Amino acid sequence: MKRIWAAATVVALGAVGTAVTSAQAAPPRDTPRYVPAPVAWRPCTEMSLKAQGAECGTVTVPMDYANPDGTKIELALARVRHSTPDDRYQGAILVNPGGPGGAGRVMATLGSHVPKQAGNAYDWIGFDPRGVGASQPKLTCDSDYTGYNRPAYVPVTPELEKAWHARTKKYAEDCARAGGALLRHMRTEDSVRDIDSIRQALGQEKISFYGFSYGTYLGQVYATRFPERVRRMVLDGNVNPRRVWYRSNLDQDIAFDRNIKIYFRWLADHDATFHLGATGKAVERLYYQQLDELAGKPAGGVIGPAELTDIFLQPGYYVFGWQQVGQAFSDWITKKDPAGLKKLYDDNNPQTPGSDNNYAVYLAVQCTDAPWPAKWETWAEDNWRVYRKAPFETWGNAWYNAPCRHWAAPAKAPVEVNGAKAPPILLISETLDAATPYSGTLLVRRLFPRAALVEGVNGTTHAGSLFGNPCVDETIADYLATGALPKRVAADRSDKQCKPISPPEPGQPGLTRSAEPLDRLRLQRLITGR
Repeated sequence: MKRIWAAATVVALGAVGTAVTSAQAAPPRDTPRYVPAPVAWRPCTEMSLKAQGAECGTVTVPMDYANPDGTKIELALARVRHSTPDDRYQGAILVNPGGPGGAGRVMATLGSHVPKQAGNAYDWIGFDPRGVGASQPKLTCDSDYTGYNRPAYVPVTPELEKAWHARTKKYAEDCARAGGALLRHMRTEDSVRDIDSIRQALGQEKISFYGFSYGTYLGQVYATRFPERVRRMVLDGNVNPRRVWYRSNLDQDIAFDRNIKIYFRWLADHDATFHLGATGKAVERLYYQQLDELAGKPAGGVIGPAELTDIFLQPGYYVFGWQQVGQAFSDWITKKDPAGLKKLYDDNNPQTPGSDNNYAVYLAVQCTDAPWPAKWETWAEDNWRVYRKAPFETWGNAWYNAPCRHWAAPAKAPVEVNGAKAPPILLISETLDAATPYSGTLLVRRLFPRAALVEGVNGTTHAGSLFGNPCVDETIADYLATGALPKRVAADRSDKQCKPISPPEPGQPGLTRSAEPLDRLRLQRLITGR
């Protein structure tokens, strides 16, 4: 699943083998139990955390939980403590921004965004999962992999296909050298065991959990494995647990193509601002025309068809950034000024040392969480079939995941998610979420019979809770404060309907929060990992 981060995202997010049952997935009774040391907290030094009075610390865990006396790794944590009197304290709530691969320590500041001060009764715990960010070791393979002038995504010639095969194989080989033994212990199940180690290190009998995007899959698996240790859980932008991860990418391709058409229509509706065409079809034709032209002559010498596709992926995820992408594209079309496109690409694709960390971890998790087709013929047949219906993102998504064909660590069967024993949890999704299609959220609702689902009707934003939509955000506040959920209906649908996050009006400011420590797009990128 491409970029189930940020997002990120944030964003994100199929099983080709036989799934194991939750009982089989549980640790064998003779598996040695690891008990971590308590966290030694200290003041954080990073500005975004320091401004919120956050404390930082680490938890030491086994690289391999079946060998607790073997190699150890460190998980980096941040904590913003509760500000209510202790008699109103509601315990610790862990936050995962998605990915896999999203660095999560800054998410310790998320509690300040919960309405009605309902977040103040919790200790908010952000953590960098194994291999990510400030956790050690940090997995990074090739920081220049997303550099400029990559081959066009659609392999219309044998040369293009050969070039992408060479690139993706080399990246997998680079990760094999960089990751070593760690690559065999990067599955979602390993991170679920890490979450329980964090729970123990915090001295909590139960924990609450807030997961965005891929973080919803972490929450689903944790609640399957350790239902008795869950207090409350909010899952926003839900992964379909029965399609991880190959088939979920194909689902995404269809959904992103639908959403980019919605964006093209929005640009057309505001043609007086952007001058890109008076109809959605006209804007769409212009976009694909540019892909062809940029293949021969990249904008500013650096933005080719692959880079332009990546820039336009942002509006497929969110309504945030619609204006920026539209203006940058307009500047290129009307003035031949590539600066806006280059800035958008650079912001999301830095080529600094270690900048591929979230992508490397994304692959390390998804390549081993579930089997991938062994034969390229299967990939080619499936992606050409989907491409004929949904050309926008299909081949970009395929090549993004193609290193899994060469991954050094073996894949295993995924956990069969089963929420029958889980406590009441809150699910959130917008109807037209492309990264985690709505059908997956409905499945999760069926698998968790005590869950309630809030739907942003006909919205296209992925994992957009706590972004200023009162209908959604106040439901979260009530649930965190008292455990109250919308009444569950008998039908296979959402239990509460809200208006979605609205698209922007050009020239008008977007949604804002008071005392926002991070701008909206930066927080969005934290959620998606982009």
